[in-house]
Amino acid sequence: MSQWIPAFEAFATTLLANAKAPGAAIGVMREGEWLYQGTFGHRDREQELPLSMDTVFGIASVTKSFTCVAIMQLQEAGRLSVHDPVVAYLPELTIGEEAWRQKMTIHHFMTHTPGMPPLPFLDGAMKRSLERDPAIQGTESELELQKLPYLDTYEDVLAAISGFDGGALGDPGEVFSYNNDAYGLLGAIIERVSGQSYESYVTEHILQPLGMNRTVFDVQDLDEQDDVTILYTNKKMEGVDQVIAAPMWHDAPAMRAAGFLKSTVRDLLTYLGVFCTNVPTQGAQILSPESIQLMKGTYARCDGYRSYGYGLMISPAFPDGLLIEHGGSLKGISSHIFALPDTGLTGVVLANLDGVPVRELMIGLLHSIASREATAPLYPIESISLTEDQQADYIGRFESQEWLNATISQKEGQLFVEVDGLSYPLTPVEKDSFVFKRGNSIVWIDFFRSASGEVERMSYALRQLQKVKAQAAVE
Repeated sequence: MSQWIPAFEAFATTLLANAKAPGAAIGVMREGEWLYQGTFGHRDREQELPLSMDTVFGIASVTKSFTCVAIMQLQEAGRLSVHDPVVAYLPELTIGEEAWRQKMTIHHFMTHTPGMPPLPFLDGAMKRSLERDPAIQGTESELELQKLPYLDTYEDVLAAISGFDGGALGDPGEVFSYNNDAYGLLGAIIERVSGQSYESYVTEHILQPLGMNRTVFDVQDLDEQDDVTILYTNKKMEGVDQVIAAPMWHDAPAMRAAGFLKSTVRDLLTYLGVFCTNVPTQGAQILSPESIQLMKGTYARCDGYRSYGYGLMISPAFPDGLLIEHGGSLKGISSHIFALPDTGLTGVVLANLDGVPVRELMIGLLHSIASREATAPLYPIESISLTEDQQADYIGRFESQEWLNATISQKEGQLFVEVDGLSYPLTPVEKDSFVFKRGNSIVWIDFFRSASGEVERMSYALRQLQKVKAQAAVE
Protein backbone atom coordinates (compact mmCIF):
# COMPACT_ATOMS: atom_id res chain seq x y z
CA MET A 1 0.00 0.00 0.00
CA SER A 2 1.30 3.46 -0.91
CA GLN A 3 2.30 5.54 2.09
CA TRP A 4 -0.20 8.30 1.33
CA ILE A 5 -3.28 6.06 1.30
CA PRO A 6 -3.99 5.62 5.06
CA ALA A 7 -3.85 9.38 5.71
CA PHE A 8 -6.04 10.11 2.70
CA GLU A 9 -8.60 7.49 3.70
CA ALA A 10 -8.77 8.92 7.20
CA PHE A 11 -9.39 12.37 5.69
CA ALA A 12 -12.01 11.01 3.27
CA THR A 13 -13.80 9.00 5.96
CA THR A 14 -14.15 12.10 8.15
CA LEU A 15 -15.28 14.33 5.28
CA LEU A 16 -17.88 11.83 4.08
CA ALA A 17 -19.15 11.21 7.62
CA ASN A 18 -19.56 14.95 8.19
CA ALA A 19 -21.49 15.17 4.91
CA LYS A 20 -23.61 12.15 5.97
CA ALA A 21 -22.89 10.52 2.62
CA PRO A 22 -24.26 6.97 2.50
CA GLY A 23 -21.65 5.95 -0.07
CA ALA A 24 -18.80 7.06 -2.30
CA ALA A 25 -16.43 5.46 -4.80
CA ILE A 26 -13.03 6.88 -5.75
CA GLY A 27 -10.62 5.70 -8.40
CA VAL A 28 -7.28 7.03 -9.65
CA MET A 29 -5.10 5.87 -12.54
CA ARG A 30 -1.68 6.91 -13.78
CA GLU A 31 -1.12 6.35 -17.50
CA GLY A 32 -3.95 3.84 -17.57
CA GLU A 33 -2.75 1.76 -14.58
CA TRP A 34 -4.59 1.67 -11.27
CA LEU A 35 -3.06 3.86 -8.56
CA TYR A 36 -5.96 3.76 -6.11
CA GLN A 37 -9.39 2.18 -5.73
CA GLY A 38 -11.47 3.06 -2.69
CA THR A 39 -15.07 2.64 -1.62
CA PHE A 40 -16.73 4.16 1.43
CA GLY A 41 -20.12 3.16 2.80
CA HIS A 42 -22.76 1.49 0.66
CA ARG A 43 -24.65 1.82 -2.60
CA ASP A 44 -27.77 0.82 -0.60
CA ARG A 45 -27.48 1.91 3.02
CA GLU A 46 -30.55 0.06 4.21
CA GLN A 47 -29.47 -3.30 2.78
CA GLU A 48 -25.75 -2.62 3.35
CA LEU A 49 -24.88 -3.44 -0.26
CA PRO A 50 -21.27 -2.76 -1.25
CA LEU A 51 -19.85 -0.35 -3.80
CA SER A 52 -17.36 -1.08 -6.57
CA MET A 53 -15.56 0.61 -9.44
CA ASP A 54 -18.48 -0.59 -11.60
CA THR A 55 -21.32 0.79 -9.46
CA VAL A 56 -23.48 3.11 -11.56
CA PHE A 57 -23.92 6.62 -10.14
CA GLY A 58 -25.43 9.76 -11.61
CA ILE A 59 -22.77 12.14 -12.90
CA ALA A 60 -24.97 15.23 -13.57
CA SER A 61 -22.98 18.08 -15.18
CA VAL A 62 -19.96 15.91 -15.90
CA THR A 63 -22.17 15.09 -18.91
CA LYS A 64 -21.31 18.52 -20.35
CA SER A 65 -17.88 17.46 -21.56
CA PHE A 66 -19.47 14.54 -23.46
CA THR A 67 -21.75 17.07 -25.15
CA CYS A 68 -18.71 19.10 -26.18
CA VAL A 69 -16.90 16.02 -27.49
CA ALA A 70 -19.94 15.41 -29.71
CA ILE A 71 -19.82 18.99 -31.00
CA MET A 72 -16.09 18.70 -31.74
CA GLN A 73 -16.66 15.42 -33.60
CA LEU A 74 -19.28 17.11 -35.77
CA GLN A 75 -16.85 19.97 -36.42
CA GLU A 76 -14.17 17.48 -37.47
CA ALA A 77 -16.71 15.92 -39.86
CA GLY A 78 -17.36 19.33 -41.42
CA ARG A 79 -20.98 19.36 -40.28
CA LEU A 80 -20.66 22.55 -38.22
CA SER A 81 -18.17 25.03 -36.79
CA VAL A 82 -18.10 26.08 -33.15
CA HIS A 83 -18.02 29.65 -34.44
CA ASP A 84 -21.31 29.29 -36.30
CA PRO A 85 -24.22 31.39 -34.99
CA VAL A 86 -26.57 29.35 -32.82
CA VAL A 87 -29.57 30.71 -34.72
CA ALA A 88 -28.28 29.06 -37.89
CA TYR A 89 -29.34 25.76 -36.30
CA LEU A 90 -32.03 27.01 -33.90
CA PRO A 91 -33.93 29.71 -35.85
CA GLU A 92 -36.80 29.52 -33.33
CA LEU A 93 -34.55 31.08 -30.67
CA THR A 94 -35.69 34.69 -30.45
CA ILE A 95 -34.45 35.76 -27.00
CA GLY A 96 -33.36 39.39 -26.70
CA GLU A 97 -32.52 41.84 -29.43
CA GLU A 98 -31.71 40.41 -32.84
CA ALA A 99 -28.27 42.01 -33.14
CA TRP A 100 -27.22 40.50 -29.78
CA ARG A 101 -28.79 37.15 -30.57
CA GLN A 102 -27.05 36.90 -33.96
CA LYS A 103 -23.66 37.18 -32.21
CA MET A 104 -24.20 34.08 -30.06
CA THR A 105 -22.16 31.16 -31.36
CA ILE A 106 -21.92 27.49 -30.46
CA HIS A 107 -18.57 28.36 -28.83
CA HIS A 108 -20.35 30.80 -26.52
CA PHE A 109 -22.84 28.10 -25.49
CA MET A 110 -19.98 25.64 -24.83
CA THR A 111 -18.13 28.18 -22.64
CA HIS A 112 -21.16 29.60 -20.78
CA THR A 113 -20.55 33.00 -22.36
CA PRO A 114 -23.62 33.73 -24.54
CA GLY A 115 -24.50 36.67 -22.29
CA MET A 116 -27.74 35.07 -21.10
CA PRO A 117 -28.42 35.35 -17.36
CA PRO A 118 -29.10 32.26 -15.24
CA LEU A 119 -32.48 30.91 -16.36
CA PRO A 120 -35.08 28.84 -14.46
CA PHE A 121 -36.01 26.33 -17.13
CA LEU A 122 -34.08 23.20 -16.10
CA ASP A 123 -36.72 22.48 -13.46
CA GLY A 124 -39.41 22.86 -16.13
CA ALA A 125 -37.63 20.25 -18.21
CA MET A 126 -37.46 17.99 -15.13
CA LYS A 127 -41.00 18.80 -13.99
CA ARG A 128 -42.68 15.49 -14.81
CA SER A 129 -40.07 13.44 -12.93
CA LEU A 130 -40.05 15.94 -10.05
CA GLU A 131 -43.81 15.70 -9.68
CA ARG A 132 -43.59 11.92 -9.32
CA ASP A 133 -40.83 12.03 -6.72
CA PRO A 134 -42.04 11.48 -3.11
CA ALA A 135 -38.89 13.25 -1.88
CA ILE A 136 -40.20 16.53 -3.35
CA GLN A 137 -43.63 16.30 -1.76
CA GLY A 138 -44.20 18.65 1.14
CA THR A 139 -41.17 20.84 0.34
CA GLU A 140 -40.83 24.40 -0.94
CA SER A 141 -39.72 22.92 -4.26
CA GLU A 142 -43.16 21.39 -4.72
CA LEU A 143 -44.74 24.85 -4.50
CA GLU A 144 -42.17 26.41 -6.84
CA LEU A 145 -42.74 23.59 -9.32
CA GLN A 146 -46.37 24.54 -9.75
CA LYS A 147 -45.29 27.89 -11.24
CA LEU A 148 -43.26 26.27 -14.03
CA PRO A 149 -44.46 25.10 -17.45
CA TYR A 150 -43.81 21.57 -18.71
CA LEU A 151 -40.81 21.71 -21.04
CA ASP A 152 -40.87 18.28 -22.66
CA THR A 153 -39.24 18.99 -26.03
CA TYR A 154 -36.49 21.11 -27.50
CA GLU A 155 -39.21 23.24 -29.05
CA ASP A 156 -40.72 23.83 -25.58
CA VAL A 157 -37.34 24.90 -24.21
CA LEU A 158 -36.69 27.20 -27.18
CA ALA A 159 -40.08 28.84 -26.71
CA ALA A 160 -39.53 29.32 -22.97
CA ILE A 161 -36.07 30.84 -23.41
CA SER A 162 -37.32 33.05 -26.24
CA GLY A 163 -40.05 34.36 -23.95
CA PHE A 164 -37.59 35.34 -21.22
CA ASP A 165 -37.44 39.13 -20.79
CA GLY A 166 -34.80 39.47 -18.08
CA GLY A 167 -32.25 41.22 -20.27
CA ALA A 168 -28.70 40.28 -21.25
CA LEU A 169 -25.67 40.26 -18.93
CA GLY A 170 -23.50 41.49 -21.79
CA ASP A 171 -22.43 40.80 -25.34
CA PRO A 172 -21.63 37.18 -26.22
CA GLY A 173 -18.09 36.37 -25.14
CA GLU A 174 -17.95 39.12 -22.51
CA VAL A 175 -19.52 37.51 -19.43
CA PHE A 176 -19.14 34.02 -17.96
CA SER A 177 -22.23 32.69 -16.18
CA TYR A 178 -22.90 28.96 -15.92
CA ASN A 179 -25.93 28.17 -18.08
CA ASN A 180 -27.64 24.76 -18.12
CA ASP A 181 -30.19 26.00 -20.64
CA ALA A 182 -27.53 26.76 -23.25
CA TYR A 183 -26.15 23.26 -22.82
CA GLY A 184 -29.61 21.78 -23.21
CA LEU A 185 -29.84 23.53 -26.56
CA LEU A 186 -26.47 22.11 -27.62
CA GLY A 187 -28.29 18.77 -27.53
CA ALA A 188 -30.82 20.16 -30.00
CA ILE A 189 -28.01 21.30 -32.31
CA ILE A 190 -26.37 17.87 -32.17
CA GLU A 191 -29.69 16.25 -33.01
CA ARG A 192 -30.44 18.53 -35.96
CA VAL A 193 -26.94 18.33 -37.43
CA SER A 194 -26.40 14.58 -36.96
CA GLY A 195 -29.91 13.45 -37.86
CA GLN A 196 -30.13 11.25 -34.77
CA SER A 197 -31.14 11.85 -31.19
CA TYR A 198 -28.61 13.40 -28.84
CA GLU A 199 -28.63 10.27 -26.68
CA SER A 200 -28.07 7.86 -29.57
CA TYR A 201 -25.31 10.07 -31.01
CA VAL A 202 -23.37 10.12 -27.72
CA THR A 203 -23.87 6.37 -27.27
CA GLU A 204 -22.79 5.47 -30.82
CA HIS A 205 -19.90 7.90 -31.25
CA ILE A 206 -18.43 8.19 -27.73
CA LEU A 207 -19.58 5.50 -25.30
CA GLN A 208 -19.48 2.45 -27.55
CA PRO A 209 -16.09 3.18 -29.19
CA LEU A 210 -14.54 3.60 -25.72
CA GLY A 211 -16.19 0.45 -24.36
CA MET A 212 -18.12 2.42 -21.73
CA ASN A 213 -20.77 -0.27 -21.45
CA ARG A 214 -22.11 0.81 -18.06
CA THR A 215 -22.60 4.47 -19.03
CA VAL A 216 -26.21 5.22 -19.99
CA PHE A 217 -28.86 7.92 -19.92
CA ASP A 218 -31.45 5.51 -18.50
CA VAL A 219 -30.45 2.84 -15.97
CA GLN A 220 -33.11 0.61 -17.52
CA ASP A 221 -30.80 0.35 -20.55
CA LEU A 222 -28.14 -1.50 -18.54
CA ASP A 223 -27.77 -5.17 -19.36
CA GLU A 224 -27.15 -5.86 -15.68
CA GLN A 225 -28.83 -3.54 -13.21
CA ASP A 226 -27.73 -5.11 -9.93
CA ASP A 227 -24.79 -2.76 -9.24
CA VAL A 228 -26.62 0.58 -9.37
CA THR A 229 -26.63 3.01 -6.47
CA ILE A 230 -29.70 4.09 -4.55
CA LEU A 231 -30.04 7.88 -4.50
CA TYR A 232 -30.19 9.79 -1.21
CA THR A 233 -31.08 13.37 -0.36
CA ASN A 234 -31.49 15.69 2.62
CA LYS A 235 -35.05 16.36 3.71
CA LYS A 236 -36.46 18.08 6.76
CA MET A 237 -38.79 15.63 8.51
CA GLU A 238 -40.62 16.64 11.69
CA GLY A 239 -38.32 19.64 11.92
CA VAL A 240 -35.12 17.61 11.67
CA ASP A 241 -32.81 17.39 8.64
CA GLN A 242 -32.40 13.76 7.66
CA VAL A 243 -30.69 11.88 4.85
CA ILE A 244 -33.40 9.75 3.24
CA ALA A 245 -33.45 7.22 0.43
CA ALA A 246 -34.92 8.91 -2.67
CA PRO A 247 -34.47 6.31 -5.40
CA MET A 248 -36.38 8.05 -8.22
CA TRP A 249 -33.99 9.46 -10.84
CA HIS A 250 -34.77 12.98 -12.04
CA ASP A 251 -34.77 13.35 -15.81
CA ALA A 252 -35.11 16.13 -18.37
CA PRO A 253 -35.58 14.63 -21.86
CA ALA A 254 -35.26 18.07 -23.47
CA MET A 255 -32.07 18.99 -21.55
CA ARG A 256 -30.15 15.73 -21.19
CA ALA A 257 -27.10 17.37 -22.78
CA ALA A 258 -26.77 19.50 -19.64
CA GLY A 259 -26.33 16.66 -17.18
CA PHE A 260 -28.19 13.33 -17.20
CA LEU A 261 -25.68 10.59 -17.93
CA LYS A 262 -25.10 7.79 -15.42
CA SER A 263 -21.69 6.14 -15.22
CA THR A 264 -19.07 4.33 -13.14
CA VAL A 265 -15.60 5.09 -11.83
CA ARG A 266 -14.08 2.58 -14.27
CA ASP A 267 -15.91 3.94 -17.33
CA LEU A 268 -15.09 7.55 -16.50
CA LEU A 269 -11.40 6.76 -16.03
CA THR A 270 -11.44 5.25 -19.53
CA TYR A 271 -13.05 8.43 -20.83
CA LEU A 272 -10.53 10.71 -19.07
CA GLY A 273 -7.71 8.94 -20.87
CA VAL A 274 -8.90 10.72 -24.03
CA PHE A 275 -7.56 14.00 -22.63
CA CYS A 276 -4.13 12.67 -21.61
CA THR A 277 -0.97 11.80 -23.47
CA ASN A 278 0.25 8.20 -23.38
CA VAL A 279 -2.98 6.78 -21.95
CA PRO A 280 -4.67 3.90 -23.82
CA THR A 281 -8.37 4.34 -24.60
CA GLN A 282 -9.48 0.89 -25.70
CA GLY A 283 -7.80 1.47 -29.07
CA ALA A 284 -10.38 4.12 -30.03
CA GLN A 285 -9.48 7.67 -31.01
CA ILE A 286 -12.73 9.57 -30.72
CA LEU A 287 -11.17 13.03 -31.17
CA SER A 288 -8.15 14.43 -32.99
CA PRO A 289 -5.29 15.88 -30.91
CA GLU A 290 -6.22 19.31 -32.27
CA SER A 291 -9.80 19.02 -31.00
CA ILE A 292 -8.62 17.75 -27.61
CA GLN A 293 -6.33 20.76 -27.32
CA LEU A 294 -9.24 23.09 -28.16
CA MET A 295 -11.36 21.48 -25.43
CA LYS A 296 -8.61 22.35 -22.91
CA GLY A 297 -8.55 26.03 -23.90
CA THR A 298 -8.87 28.79 -21.30
CA TYR A 299 -11.74 30.73 -22.86
CA ALA A 300 -13.52 32.32 -19.89
CA ARG A 301 -12.52 33.17 -16.33
CA CYS A 302 -14.49 31.17 -13.75
CA ASP A 303 -12.67 32.60 -10.74
CA GLY A 304 -9.18 33.63 -9.73
CA TYR A 305 -7.85 30.11 -10.21
CA ARG A 306 -9.89 28.46 -12.97
CA SER A 307 -11.04 29.09 -16.53
CA TYR A 308 -13.65 27.29 -18.62
CA GLY A 309 -12.80 25.31 -21.73
CA TYR A 310 -15.30 23.18 -23.61
CA GLY A 311 -17.27 21.33 -20.94
CA LEU A 312 -14.18 21.32 -18.70
CA MET A 313 -12.69 23.63 -16.09
CA ILE A 314 -9.02 24.39 -16.59
CA SER A 315 -6.45 25.34 -13.91
CA PRO A 316 -3.15 26.21 -15.63
CA ALA A 317 -1.42 27.15 -12.34
CA PHE A 318 -2.29 24.03 -10.34
CA PRO A 319 0.79 23.01 -8.28
CA ASP A 320 1.24 19.69 -10.11
CA GLY A 321 0.71 21.01 -13.64
CA LEU A 322 -2.30 21.80 -15.83
CA LEU A 323 -5.45 20.43 -14.17
CA ILE A 324 -8.71 19.74 -15.97
CA GLU A 325 -11.81 18.98 -13.94
CA HIS A 326 -15.59 19.20 -13.75
CA GLY A 327 -18.20 18.49 -11.13
CA GLY A 328 -21.87 17.67 -11.12
CA SER A 329 -24.80 17.84 -8.72
CA LEU A 330 -28.44 16.79 -8.85
CA LYS A 331 -30.67 15.07 -6.31
CA GLY A 332 -28.75 12.06 -5.04
CA ILE A 333 -25.66 12.96 -7.07
CA SER A 334 -22.28 14.51 -6.25
CA SER A 335 -19.64 13.85 -8.89
CA HIS A 336 -16.19 15.09 -9.84
CA ILE A 337 -13.66 14.09 -12.50
CA PHE A 338 -10.10 15.33 -12.94
CA ALA A 339 -6.99 14.80 -15.02
CA LEU A 340 -3.44 16.07 -15.11
CA PRO A 341 -3.01 15.53 -18.87
CA ASP A 342 0.76 15.97 -18.98
CA THR A 343 1.42 13.31 -16.33
CA GLY A 344 -1.41 10.93 -17.19
CA LEU A 345 -2.98 11.11 -13.73
CA THR A 346 -6.77 10.72 -13.88
CA GLY A 347 -9.36 10.41 -11.14
CA VAL A 348 -13.06 10.11 -10.37
CA VAL A 349 -15.05 10.81 -7.18
CA LEU A 350 -18.72 9.74 -7.09
CA ALA A 351 -21.19 9.94 -4.18
CA ASN A 352 -24.87 9.00 -3.90
CA LEU A 353 -25.99 12.09 -1.95
CA ASP A 354 -26.33 15.67 -3.20
CA GLY A 355 -24.31 18.36 -1.43
CA VAL A 356 -21.22 16.25 -0.71
CA PRO A 357 -18.04 18.39 -1.09
CA VAL A 358 -16.52 16.09 -3.70
CA ARG A 359 -14.20 18.77 -5.09
CA GLU A 360 -12.76 19.18 -1.60
CA LEU A 361 -12.29 15.41 -1.56
CA MET A 362 -10.58 15.59 -4.95
CA ILE A 363 -8.17 18.31 -3.81
CA GLY A 364 -7.36 16.29 -0.68
CA LEU A 365 -6.66 13.29 -2.89
CA LEU A 366 -4.29 15.22 -5.15
CA HIS A 367 -2.55 16.73 -2.13
CA SER A 368 -2.11 13.26 -0.61
CA ILE A 369 -0.69 11.74 -3.81
CA ALA A 370 1.82 14.63 -3.95
CA SER A 371 2.80 14.07 -0.27
CA ARG A 372 1.11 17.25 0.92
CA GLU A 373 -1.36 17.50 3.79
CA ALA A 374 -4.87 16.72 2.54
CA THR A 375 -6.22 19.92 4.10
CA ALA A 376 -3.40 22.20 2.91
CA PRO A 377 -4.46 25.45 1.21
CA LEU A 378 -4.36 25.00 -2.53
CA TYR A 379 -3.19 28.54 -3.29
CA PRO A 380 -1.74 31.28 -1.08
CA ILE A 381 -4.18 34.06 -0.12
CA GLU A 382 -2.81 37.60 -0.06
CA SER A 383 -5.38 40.03 1.27
CA ILE A 384 -5.67 43.71 0.44
CA SER A 385 -7.12 46.48 2.58
CA LEU A 386 -10.44 48.25 2.01
CA THR A 387 -11.85 51.22 3.85
CA GLU A 388 -15.39 50.97 5.20
CA ASP A 389 -16.49 53.39 2.48
CA GLN A 390 -15.00 51.10 -0.17
CA GLN A 391 -16.69 48.11 1.46
CA ALA A 392 -20.04 49.90 1.23
CA ASP A 393 -20.00 49.50 -2.58
CA TYR A 394 -20.67 45.78 -2.23
CA ILE A 395 -23.42 45.75 0.39
CA GLY A 396 -26.78 44.49 -0.84
CA ARG A 397 -28.80 41.51 -1.94
CA PHE A 398 -28.04 39.64 -5.15
CA GLU A 399 -30.40 37.19 -6.89
CA SER A 400 -30.84 35.14 -10.05
CA GLN A 401 -33.76 33.52 -11.82
CA GLU A 402 -32.19 30.15 -10.98
CA TRP A 403 -33.30 30.29 -7.31
CA LEU A 404 -29.83 31.34 -6.17
CA ASN A 405 -29.28 34.39 -3.96
CA ALA A 406 -26.69 35.96 -1.68
CA THR A 407 -26.56 38.89 0.73
CA ILE A 408 -23.49 41.02 1.42
CA SER A 409 -23.47 42.85 4.77
CA GLN A 410 -20.98 44.76 6.86
CA LYS A 411 -20.26 44.42 10.56
CA GLU A 412 -17.46 46.06 12.56
CA GLY A 413 -15.44 46.86 9.46
CA GLN A 414 -15.79 43.38 7.97
CA LEU A 415 -17.82 42.23 4.96
CA PHE A 416 -19.81 39.01 5.19
CA VAL A 417 -21.61 36.92 2.60
CA GLU A 418 -24.76 35.02 3.54
CA VAL A 419 -25.51 32.05 1.29
CA ASP A 420 -27.56 28.92 1.90
CA GLY A 421 -28.50 30.20 5.35
CA LEU A 422 -24.88 30.52 6.53
CA SER A 423 -22.67 33.58 6.94
CA TYR A 424 -18.96 33.74 6.03
CA PRO A 425 -16.41 36.57 6.45
CA LEU A 426 -15.01 37.84 3.15
CA THR A 427 -11.32 38.47 2.49
CA PRO A 428 -10.56 41.03 -0.25
CA VAL A 429 -7.81 39.74 -2.58
CA GLU A 430 -8.06 41.91 -5.71
CA LYS A 431 -10.08 44.91 -6.82
CA ASP A 432 -13.71 43.72 -6.77
CA SER A 433 -12.64 40.16 -5.82
CA PHE A 434 -13.00 38.34 -2.51
CA VAL A 435 -12.62 34.83 -1.13
CA PHE A 436 -14.14 33.00 1.82
CA LYS A 437 -13.41 29.63 3.41
CA ARG A 438 -16.07 26.92 3.49
CA GLY A 439 -14.73 23.73 5.01
CA ASN A 440 -11.33 23.21 3.40
CA SER A 441 -12.45 24.97 0.21
CA ILE A 442 -11.63 28.52 -0.81
CA VAL A 443 -14.65 30.06 -2.58
CA TRP A 444 -14.05 33.00 -4.93
CA ILE A 445 -16.47 35.88 -5.51
CA ASP A 446 -16.12 38.60 -8.16
CA PHE A 447 -18.18 41.79 -8.35
CA PHE A 448 -19.02 43.57 -11.59
CA ARG A 449 -19.73 47.26 -12.13
CA SER A 450 -21.90 49.24 -14.51
CA ALA A 451 -20.49 51.81 -16.92
CA SER A 452 -21.04 54.43 -14.21
CA GLY A 453 -19.01 52.43 -11.68
CA GLU A 454 -21.86 51.06 -9.53
CA VAL A 455 -21.66 47.43 -8.41
CA GLU A 456 -24.50 45.68 -10.25
CA ARG A 457 -23.67 41.95 -10.19
CA MET A 458 -21.65 39.37 -8.32
CA SER A 459 -20.50 35.86 -9.15
CA TYR A 460 -21.33 32.95 -6.88
CA ALA A 461 -21.45 29.22 -7.64
CA LEU A 462 -20.22 30.13 -11.15
CA ARG A 463 -23.40 32.17 -11.78
CA GLN A 464 -23.85 35.91 -12.11
CA LEU A 465 -26.36 37.30 -9.62
CA GLN A 466 -28.01 40.70 -10.10
CA LYS A 467 -28.03 43.28 -7.32
CA VAL A 468 -31.67 43.86 -6.38
CA LYS A 469 -31.47 46.33 -3.50
CA ALA A 470 -29.01 48.08 -1.24
CA GLN A 471 -28.83 47.00 2.36
CA ALA A 472 -27.94 49.26 5.21
CA ALA A 473 -24.75 48.40 7.01
CA VAL A 474 -25.19 46.21 10.05
CA GLU A 475 -23.88 47.91 13.14
